[in-house]
Amino acid sequence: SKPSDLRTLVPAETLIYLETNDLASAIQPILDTDPFKQAAQTVPDISALKGVQLAVAVTGFETSEERLTDENSVGRVQPRFVAVADTHAWNYQAVGFAEKKLGGFVADVYRSEPLLEKTEKLGGKYFTWTAKDGRKAFALVIDSLIYFGNDATAIEKCVAVKKGDADSISKTGKLPNRVPESLASGYVSTDGVAQIAALAGLSFATQASDDEEVQSAVAGLIPQVLRKSITDITWVANKTDDGIEDTYSVGMPPEIAKVFNETMAPGGDAQPILFAHLSDVASATRYNLKAPQVAWNSALLVLQKQTGLLAAKLIQELSNTLLEPYGIVDPAMFLSAVDSNILTVSVDSEGEKPFLVATVRDNQKVTKSIVPLRSNNTPTEEGVIFLRTADDDVEAVFPGNSIIIGSIAGVGSGFDGGAFPGTSPDKKSLKRIRESGAAITTIGKDPDSAQALSDILSDKKSDNVKNASSYVTETRFTTTGIERRTVSDVGFVGWIIAQVAAE
Repeated sequence: SKPSDLRTLVPAETLIYLETNDLASAIQPILDTDPFKQAAQTVPDISALKGVQLAVAVTGFETSEERLTDENSVGRVQPRFVAVADTHAWNYQAVGFAEKKLGGFVADVYRSEPLLEKTEKLGGKYFTWTAKDGRKAFALVIDSLIYFGNDATAIEKCVAVKKGDADSISKTGKLPNRVPESLASGYVSTDGVAQIAALAGLSFATQASDDEEVQSAVAGLIPQVLRKSITDITWVANKTDDGIEDTYSVGMPPEIAKVFNETMAPGGDAQPILFAHLSDVASATRYNLKAPQVAWNSALLVLQKQTGLLAAKLIQELSNTLLEPYGIVDPAMFLSAVDSNILTVSVDSEGEKPFLVATVRDNQKVTKSIVPLRSNNTPTEEGVIFLRTADDDVEAVFPGNSIIIGSIAGVGSGFDGGAFPGTSPDKKSLKRIRESGAAITTIGKDPDSAQALSDILSDKKSDNVKNASSYVTETRFTTTGIERRTVSDVGFVGWIIAQVAAE
C-alpha cells in the first residue's frame, strides 16, 4: 500500500512528535556499528521492520518518587506516549506482530512475562499487558495500523483523530517540512518545551543545593527562562560516513537569537598547547568564542532579562559558582584574561574529575580570579610548577603561556610523574575538536548505550564487557536560534531505545 501520512494519525495536542518512514532503515545503522557488534552476541535480523512506518507521540509526563531508603529517594519521570505503526501488512499479520513481537518486547522491558488480556475494543483487536509491579502497556490493531503505548487515553485520542472526531497534529501547521532520505525526524512544540522546562527545573534544583529555599527558587527559575527563550525544537537524523548525524534546530525569539548570534561568534584557531595534555578522557568541550567575557556577560543579561529582579539576582549568584569545580572564583575576570579558545575536560563519566585549559593573556588577572594556590613540589625538568589549594582540592599547572586548573585527579591525568605524555595528534576525536569551526564543540564517550541496545535488541555478551560509543557535537548560534549537530555511533534513535531498556 502507499505510504501513510503519519502526521494525520496523532492528536494535535502532541507535545513531542517523532517519525520515520522506514523503521528498519532507522535502526540498521546502529546495528552496523562496532560498539554494538562488540557488545551483542548476534546482530538481529530486522527485515520484518522494512517499510514499516512509525510515529511516536508524547502527550504528557508523569513524575513519581521512588523511596530507596528511609532517608533517600529518587524522582522518576515517565513520558506518556503512543506509537503508531503502519505495517502495510494484512490485518492478521499486524495482529500476530502485536501479540508476539510487541509482547516479547514488553516482557524484555518488564524483565518478566506479563499478564496478557485480549479484547475487541475501539474497532479492533485490543491488547493489555500487566507487569507484576502493576505497570501496563497497551496495543490496538486496526487494519494494518498498530497503536502501542503506556497510556490507554492516548490511544483513544489517536482513534478519535482517525475517525475525524479530533484534529491531528498535521492541522496545526507547525511541523517542519520533511527532509528527503532522512532516517527519522521530530518536533517539540511550544507546550512541549514548557513541560520539559518544568522537568529540567526540578532536575537542576536538586543538583544546585541541599537548601530547600534555593531548590524552590531554581525550580521556578529554570522553566521561566526556558519558556521565554525557546519557541520550539526540530530534529533530523541522517546516515553519514562518520556515523549517525542528528541535527537539532532550537527556535528562539528574534531578539534573543540576534544577541547570541553576535556575541557567540567563533574566535578562530586554537593553539596546539590546549590539547597537549589530553589523554584518555570521558569528554572534552572546546569553547571557541571571539570574546569569552562578552559572550558570558551577554548570556547572563539575556537570562536575567527574562526574569524578575529577585530571579535576576539569583542568576548572578548561581553564575559565580558555575566554574568553581575548576577552581575559578571570578568567571568574568578569568574570561577577560584568557584567549578565545578554552577547553573543559572530564576525565570520568560522572564528572567528578574535571579540569580546564586556556592560554593566558593577563597573568595578574588570572591569578586574582582563581582560588589561592601554594607550591606543591619543585619544578619539573621542563620548569613546570604544580600548585595546590591548602585543602588539596584544586591543582593548577602553568606550562608555557597556558593554565591547566581543576581537580587534582583531573589535572594529574594529563601528566605522568610530571613528564609530558605523548598524546597522539592523529587521534580522530582530537583532530575533530581541534579543527571544528563551531562556537562550541564536544567530544566524548557513551559507556552505556551500546550495552543497553545489545540487551534489548539482541543478547549482550557480558555485563563486564564495556564498549563505549563515541560522539562529536558542534553547536552554532544562528539568526533564528541554535543549531546543534551530533555525529555518533548510536544516534538519538539508539539513545531512545537505550532509555526504554533502562526503564
